[in-house]
Amino acid sequence: MTAIPDRAATTASGPLLRLSLAPDYRRTGRLHGAWWPRSGDLLLEIPVLAAEIDDRWGRVTRVTVNPARWPVIPRRIPVAGRIVHAGWFTAEQDQHVIMLCSYAPRRLNLLVVPPQTDVDDATWLMTEAADPTNARTASELLAAAAGSDAAGPESPFQV
Repeated sequence: MTAIPDRAATTASGPLLRLSLAPDYRRTGRLHGAWWPRSGDLLLEIPVLAAEIDDRWGRVTRVTVNPARWPVIPRRIPVAGRIVHAGWFTAEQDQHVIMLCSYAPRRLNLLVVPPQTDVDDATWLMTEAADPTNARTASELLAAAAGSDAAGPESPFQV
């Protein structure tokens, strides 16, 4: 599992990616891990995520999200000299999940930890989502972290 850097941590090339993945992308549950973006801007966030996933898993060709949590979903996102296509599902996709597809064809389902989440909650969420035995959905994990039955509109756990 990848370490979870502090919000302010950066490298010479920019901010460190906050990503945790199940070992060898194995899972018995619904998630392959978690991603903690710094904003709700897919044009800024996807290039960093895709570059890391490309190196570990294969070139990302498409991402899908649920529009309930993303204010703008561009159809095409420039990533390292190529285009990653973006789409959305409403009822079919948990609103707290991003799905990444590769040319392989492979698919990763990642919990999206809301950007404003505090470090302790984000650490717990990322650890749980990357646990290969986790059987909870992304929304169930966020609800558990929030201490409620559902991550509703007043919840701080929103992108």
